[in-house]
Parts: sequence; C-alpha cells; structure tokens
Amino acid sequence: MKPGKSISVFGGGSWATALVKLLLNNTDHINWYIRNAEQIAYIKKHTHNPHYLSSVELDTDKINFCHSVHEAHEKGEILIYAIPAPFLKASLDSNPLNFKGKFVVSAIKGIIPEDNVTIAEFFNNRFEVPFKHIGIISGPCHAEEIALERLSYLTIASQSKIYANEIATALGGHYLKTNISRDIYGIEYAAVLKNIFAIAAGISHGLGYGDNFQAVLISNAHREIKRFLDKTYASKRKINSSPYLGDLIVTAYSQFSRNRTFGAMIGKGYSVKTAQLEMNMIAEGYFAVKCIHEINKKYTVDMPITNAVYNILYERISPSIEIKILTEKLK
Repeated sequence: MKPGKSISVFGGGSWATALVKLLLNNTDHINWYIRNAEQIAYIKKHTHNPHYLSSVELDTDKINFCHSVHEAHEKGEILIYAIPAPFLKASLDSNPLNFKGKFVVSAIKGIIPEDNVTIAEFFNNRFEVPFKHIGIISGPCHAEEIALERLSYLTIASQSKIYANEIATALGGHYLKTNISRDIYGIEYAAVLKNIFAIAAGISHGLGYGDNFQAVLISNAHREIKRFLDKTYASKRKINSSPYLGDLIVTAYSQFSRNRTFGAMIGKGYSVKTAQLEMNMIAEGYFAVKCIHEINKKYTVDMPITNAVYNILYERISPSIEIKILTEKLK
C-alpha cells in the first residue's frame, strides 16, 4: 500500500475478521472498529476473535482497536465496512461523519431494510459519497476458507481503477487472488440476490430435494439474476464470470453458507425466529428478499424463485407447498 494511506475496518464478525487477516499480511497498521468492548479486550489478550474464525491468529501489534465508529472513521482514508446491512444505518446515523476525502468499501453482501437500497446507494444517498469513491468487495469467497488459507478469489468493483488496485494489493496474497471490475451496480445486486437463492437451495435441501433439482434451481436462479440486472441496469457485464455465477454457486452449495444453512432449517420445519436464534449469525437473504420483492413492484421482472422465498418467509406459506409450486415454473 502507498505509505501513509490508512485503512479502517468496521465490524467484528467472520468476514471482518477474514479481511483483517488478509490486510495484516500486506500492511503495517490498520484500524479496527468492533462494537463490543469485551470482544476487543479478548482479542488483545488472546490474539484471536472469540466468536468468529477463532483459529485465526492476529498480530495485534499492528491493529489499532477503535471503540467508536467516529474514531475509526477519522483515522482511516480507506473505510472497509463489514457490518451486517440491517445494522449499518443505526451504526452510522448516530455519528456526525464527514466522508470528504474518504474512499468507502462495502464488504457487505446485503441491502438496507426498509430503505430498499444497496450499500453503495445508501452511502451515496445518505452521505453524498460519489460513486467514484465507492468500492465493492465481492466473492466467490467464504471467510472460513480464508481462515484455512485455501485458494480463494475476490473481485474489487470500483469506478476508480487506482483505488481498486490499491485495495486488491492490500488484500491479495499466495492464497487470495484478486480481480478488478467497474460494475458496482451489477456485482452488488448479484451478491444480494445470490443470498436469496441460497436460502431457496437450503429450503429445498431441507425438504429432501436432491442434487438434480438443485442444479435446475441454480441454473434458473442465474437467469433470474440476469433478468433483474438487464431490466434495472443494463450493461455489457459478463454474467457468467466469477462475481456473478461463481458467487451464486458457492453460496448455494457451500457448507459455510449461512443463507443455505438458514434455508435448510426452514425446510426442516424451523420457524424463522427459531432458525435465526439458533444460527446466532445474520442470514442477509432473509432481509434481502423482502427488499427485492418491494423493488420489483416497480420493474415487474419475472422472479419465481425470489417470490417463492418471500412467500415462505414472509407470507408463511408452507415450504413444501411453495417449492412444489416452484418446481412447475422451472426449466
């Protein structure tokens, strides 16, 4: 990284921890905001996160732990947010923040509930951050495999090639390859949608559907992403490339996918509340499906899988009945 350019990471979960691990491989110093003071104290003493990716050893001598959003904001020029989307707005609205001269990076694969906007749209609308000063970190990549140092790939989407390359350099390494894209809109919405489809895959698995059906489900989900992106923001994006198709596949099939896990619990008969409590993690797709359902009232894109997941989670229609209906709509 360029000398003097400071990075702040916001969030204390698994993805934030994975990003900190990557950054510490390439930078001399980072700022890390974690809301829970006890969690900070534990990491300082034991050099690992007690709740997430606990096997990852962290060089705490290179970390400036911040107890407030404002402190981390002021000390960083590049701000990487890994706070779950449902909590981001509350975390920032209580602090008078000036984003002039800052470059905002979203590592959040979610959408702001009620506002029905992506993270990039939120920062642009709420804080007037120009889109050219916003970047997106996308997969296909799970934090757990970063912890295991298994070869993984990230895509950095930004209109600024300079910043995108700097972030790619800060994160890259022998087990982490990086790619650059300019498609902020497409990559961010694809990341939101794939969480919904991972829930659908999990529900189907929980109901006893096999790999043959899952393959059809995910191929249809991929086309659903394309229809949505083409209708809402047409571009010459390569929809078969890793940040679109690859991210969808890994989230729908991986044992590490919290959205798939959440869906599987729903398919097995858990209530939404019980599944959320037992997971103790945020399944972004639960919030995303309601937002996309509302957004699609304007665009009326054909989205049978999204509609099925919405009906199950919010209209409380029986998963077995709704997925059975869905099977007749897939090709």
